[in-house]
Amino acid sequence: MDSQRTILVIALLVLSFFMFQQWQLKGGNTPGIDATTAPQVAEPAANNDVPQATGDIPVAGNNNASPTTETTAVEGDTIIVSTDVLRVEISLRGGDLIKSELLEHAETLGEEGRYTILYQRPGNLHIAQSGLIGPDGVDSADSRPVYSAQRRSYELNGDTLVVPLVYTQEDGTEITKTYSFERGDYAVHVDYTVTNNSERAKTMSMYGQLKQTMLGGGRDSMFMPTYRGAAYSAESNRYKKYSFSDIQDSALSNNTPAGWVAMLEHYFVTAWVPDQEVTNRLYTNNNALGEGMIGFIGPAHTVAPGERLELSSALYMGPKDQARLKELAEHLNLTVDYGFLWWLAQPIYWLLSLLQSFVINWGLAIILVTVIIKSLLYPLTKAQYVSMAKMRKIAPKMKEMRERIGDDRQKMSAAMMKMYKEEKVNPLGGCLPMLLQLPIFLALYWVLLESPEIRHADFMLWINDLSSRDPYFILPLLMGASMWLMQRLQPTPVTDPMQQKILQFMPIIFTVFFLFFPAGLVLYWLVSNLISITQMTWIYRQIEKQDEKKSKAKAR
Repeated sequence: MDSQRTILVIALLVLSFFMFQQWQLKGGNTPGIDATTAPQVAEPAANNDVPQATGDIPVAGNNNASPTTETTAVEGDTIIVSTDVLRVEISLRGGDLIKSELLEHAETLGEEGRYTILYQRPGNLHIAQSGLIGPDGVDSADSRPVYSAQRRSYELNGDTLVVPLVYTQEDGTEITKTYSFERGDYAVHVDYTVTNNSERAKTMSMYGQLKQTMLGGGRDSMFMPTYRGAAYSAESNRYKKYSFSDIQDSALSNNTPAGWVAMLEHYFVTAWVPDQEVTNRLYTNNNALGEGMIGFIGPAHTVAPGERLELSSALYMGPKDQARLKELAEHLNLTVDYGFLWWLAQPIYWLLSLLQSFVINWGLAIILVTVIIKSLLYPLTKAQYVSMAKMRKIAPKMKEMRERIGDDRQKMSAAMMKMYKEEKVNPLGGCLPMLLQLPIFLALYWVLLESPEIRHADFMLWINDLSSRDPYFILPLLMGASMWLMQRLQPTPVTDPMQQKILQFMPIIFTVFFLFFPAGLVLYWLVSNLISITQMTWIYRQIEKQDEKKSKAKAR
């Protein structure tokens, strides 16, 4: 029974892991946060004044924009903006953000190249577009305004950097598109100011969209699946993934107060946050080039002659910093997706972050979290090892029973249950602590996989990235050795030779599995095993001392 119990628990562990992995790959959404409602897919409104997302750039019927005039800028020119955390490239054609480098995040550990979150390469792009559409909008699929800038490059020297782009129509209407950068912030404010110097009223809406080549979901390795695709937040869905296949199959159209749209990737997110005080329409689209788009369209605004219209939004492009994302927009922090174990992963992440702020080392923080978890589980662990000690005591009787009964499994099972009852042994008494570790294991796995703070986090010696596998496989081998030692210390009154062989191979099987797991997760399991070995040895010695005292007392 004890061997069957062990096999059952190990099978549950492996099965749970792979089920959860497949669920994540298919774009599962976090239960408990209203992710069950299907996206509203609506037909385009009949009103021609309502902007529609029918092409790469959302358009509206009866576009009566004034003819464009050439500016001093040359079409295709770009400007460079540098802050302490960002280096971005803005195209003067449309004022789109076509490149963004994260200066504090390396593309690859040990190399100088910065992580590029927005890019425009042959056959592969990810850019952030925005503009003004509607009856009098200046942006359309056929024509984009060409802005002029005061300089070709801007650099943040103080706490704030404002980059204005100006475009003047033939009728005198002036449109200023302003990018505002803050020190230490990955969020950029994108504002429009329309000064109507014409003789008639003008109506327009602001839009913002993320366009990305649909290359499918990401995967760092066979054991590190990551979601790469779109997501949005609406009144009916606080957080909803919308994969590239969803974009191809069914166009999203969702009118919602506030809301946001995003493109997700491993550790990083790009998100448009429109004006949160108005109703916005969230949409998706795709084109013949295999590019998918998710964006928002704000409400239509009319600006009278001689008046000024101001529209605003924010664009985030950076790591999945939960605190900053939550501050920027409601539910945006849910893009750090811990899956159905979010309720357990969140406190583990909080505890890890708290401990790391004291020890200044994520590896040490993982060790301390392991010690805390094992301490909390100690009462159950003690009950488990006491049950195992009793099993070890009756092992000689069970061996004698097997020799006497032979291969009659039904008779052997009945005799074993009778012995358990007489000896007051619960053969399943040790299952609970092991089962409780399954969700903790999975929750920690996704904390390591989703938290950008642990990306490229150094531990010590040869472990220079806790989010990646051990480059020399030393930790997995130590983990396998600790598992083998635990197995040697535990009583295994097997009733079947095949089960005994399976148990003997389990440390090897798990070592192979853990070769490809993040080093931080292997560190957790190794430390957990070492603590278990220590607890087991101490508890067994205490039981032996108690038995010796009882024997001496009986002898007297």
